[in-house]
Amino acid sequence: MAFGLNQAQIIGRLGADATISNLASGGRVANMSVATDESYIDRQSGERVDRTEWHRVVSFQSGLIDMLEKHAKKGRLIYVAGKLQTRKWRKDGEDSDRFSTEILLVPGGRVQFLDRPAGANGNGAAPANGDDAAPASADAQGTSIPF
Repeated sequence: MAFGLNQAQIIGRLGADATISNLASGGRVANMSVATDESYIDRQSGERVDRTEWHRVVSFQSGLIDMLEKHAKKGRLIYVAGKLQTRKWRKDGEDSDRFSTEILLVPGGRVQFLDRPAGANGNGAAPANGDDAAPASADAQGTSIPF
């Protein structure tokens, strides 16, 4: 019996609105680019260095794609839980393979927005009750069920 764990979790900001594409098979795919930031102190200069890592996130789940199409807008703070997947392809006329590692949202994964969209109250102001968490969350099947 094979054993393993393939799970990726990130919290970051969307670099652009989610891109929704139609597939030749008739299905759809959602692609997102999420930036995570970290900082450290450089040993030689003693200065703080900020570093951004970009992550590709992909979903083929129709209910989740509908939610992402509506809510996944540039700059939103998002939590993503899925599995890592590496794709390999070759461009026409090239001799070498290309690789891309992505976070794939599968059933049991999760997407949750951790902020409110700009203009949520019509003016972009925070809600009067002080609640900063966004209500939009879904597992990879498009429901609001947490892990």
